[in-house]
Amino acid sequence: MPDATQTLPDPGSSLVQTYDAIIVGAGFGGLYMLHRLRGLGLRVRVFEAGGGVGGTWYWNRYPGARCDVESLEYSYSFSEDLQQQWDWKERYASQPEILSYANHVADRFDLRRDIAFDTRVQSAVFDPQGNAWTLRTDRGDVARARHCIMAVGCLSLPRMPEFPGRDTFEGRLYHTGLWPSEGVDFSGLRVGVIGTGSSGIQAIPPIARQAAHLHVFQRTPNYSLPAVNHPLDSQVVARVKAEYAALRERARKAPAGVAGFAIPTRSALEDPAPVRQQVYEDGWVRGTTGFTRLYKDLLTDPAANDTAAEFVRGKIRSIVKDPAVAERLTPTDHFIGTKRICLDTDYFETYNRDNVTLVDVRRAPIEAITPRGIRTTEREYPLDAIVMATGFDAMTGALLAIDIRNGAGATLAQKWAGGPRTYLGLMTAGFPNLFVIAGPGSPSVLTNMISSIEQHVDWITRCIEHLRARGITRMEADRTAEEQWVEHVNTVADQTLLPRANSWYVGANVPGKPRVFMPYLGGLHVYRARCEEVAARDYEGFALSS
Repeated sequence: MPDATQTLPDPGSSLVQTYDAIIVGAGFGGLYMLHRLRGLGLRVRVFEAGGGVGGTWYWNRYPGARCDVESLEYSYSFSEDLQQQWDWKERYASQPEILSYANHVADRFDLRRDIAFDTRVQSAVFDPQGNAWTLRTDRGDVARARHCIMAVGCLSLPRMPEFPGRDTFEGRLYHTGLWPSEGVDFSGLRVGVIGTGSSGIQAIPPIARQAAHLHVFQRTPNYSLPAVNHPLDSQVVARVKAEYAALRERARKAPAGVAGFAIPTRSALEDPAPVRQQVYEDGWVRGTTGFTRLYKDLLTDPAANDTAAEFVRGKIRSIVKDPAVAERLTPTDHFIGTKRICLDTDYFETYNRDNVTLVDVRRAPIEAITPRGIRTTEREYPLDAIVMATGFDAMTGALLAIDIRNGAGATLAQKWAGGPRTYLGLMTAGFPNLFVIAGPGSPSVLTNMISSIEQHVDWITRCIEHLRARGITRMEADRTAEEQWVEHVNTVADQTLLPRANSWYVGANVPGKPRVFMPYLGGLHVYRARCEEVAARDYEGFALSS
C-alpha cells in the first residue's frame, strides 16, 4: 500500500490536476454520476482501473455471465430517448449485451473524454484547510477536488483464496471476476471449478459443455431457480416502452426497485399445502429472484421459510438423477433467500452429464493446489485448468483497497475495523466531502442495482447543487446520526433470517472480516423516502459549513 502520508505537491502546483469533483469507477454508478455532475456545469474527472466502462460487467466476462434482473428494468431510466431507442435482446441480458449497453451510454453522452482508463486510485487524502481531496493513482496522477465520489462497486474486489501451492500450478488458473477479454477455450481440457455461488452456477453449465471432464469443488450447496430466459417478444417490448413511465414509478415504490415484485400480504402458513405448492410452482415456472417475496414471512419465519426451501429441495432431487449427488447439491445449512438466490440455465441438469463430477470439499477439504491439479484430504485430481468462482470481498473490499485518509491522518480501514459505519450508506463520519454510491448501509445489493444507483446519484447531485448554491465548502456526516443509522440497519436486519447465514452479506466468505450485516433491509422504497426527508430538512444528520 502506498504511503499516503508522503508530501503532496502544493495545491497550487502545476503538477496537480484540479477539478470540482473526482469519481472513482466507471461502472453504471460512475457513468451516471459523471453525466449528472456535467449537467451542473462542473469540471469532473473519473479514474477507472479497467480498460473500458461497465464496472462489474467489464470484468466478469466468464462463460454464462448474465444479470438476474430483467433487462427491461436493469437499465437507466434517466433518459427517455435512451430507454426508447435501446433494444434488449433477451429477458435476462448476458454480460456481452450489458457491456454493449454501457459502451453505448458512454458514447451517446460523450462520457469517455472525462475518464482516465487503466488507472487505479491508490490513495485519497483529505485536506481540512482547503476542504478538498487529493488522489494519487498508479500512473502518477495527482488530482484534487472538493468532492470525491466513490463508485467502486459492491462486488469488484475478487477474493482469491490462498490455497497452499497455488502458484505452483502448471496449468491455467482463472478467477471469474478477472476473466480474460479474449475468452477461454476449455475444449478437451480437464477443468476444476472451485465454488458454487452465483458465478459458479452460471459458469459451470457452459464449461461442462466444452471440457473433456469437469470437477466441481463444492463446499456449500446453493439454492438456485431456473432463469427461464428467452428472447424478448417485440410486442412485449413495445408494450413496456409505451408504459415505461408508469413502470419506473412502480419500481421506485417497490422494496427491490423492481416493478414486478409486489409487496406480499399473506403468510405462507395461511395457505393449505396444495395452494401453497401451486404458488411456488408458478414462481418456479416464471423464473425470478423474487421467489422469497411470494409470501410476506418467508424471510422472517423459519417455519414459513422451510415450506419454500423444501419445495426447491424437491425440485433438485427430481432433476438430478443420481440420488447421492442430488443430496450433496441440496442446501440444508441456511434458509432459502438468506444468501442471494441464483438464477440458472441447466445448472442442476449439468450434474447428469457423464463428464461432470461433484466433489464435496466440506467432507474432504482442499489441502493444496499442486503442479498437477487439486489435492483434497482424500485424493489428487489431475487438472489442466482451474477456475476460481470464489466471489468477492463484497461492499467494503474495493473501498478499503484504497488508502483513504481524513484530515487527522486516520484511515477508513481503521474506522471500519469492526465493520462499515455510514450514515444512509452515503457518507461516513470523519471523512468530509466523500460520497459513496450504493455503499454499505444502503439497500444496493438487495435491489435492482441500477435503481439504487440512480437514487444515490440523483440524491448526491441535488446535494452538491445545494452546497454550491449556498457557498458551503464542507459536508460531513454527524457521528450521532451515523450511530443511529447503523443501529437502525442492524435492528431491521435482526428482524429477519438473513444475518443467520454465512453469506457475503455479513462478510463470512472473507477470513477475518468482521461479521456485520452490511446492506439495508428496509426496502428501497422506505430508504428513498428517508433520504428525501433528510434532504428536505436541510440535510438533517449532516454538518454543513463554509
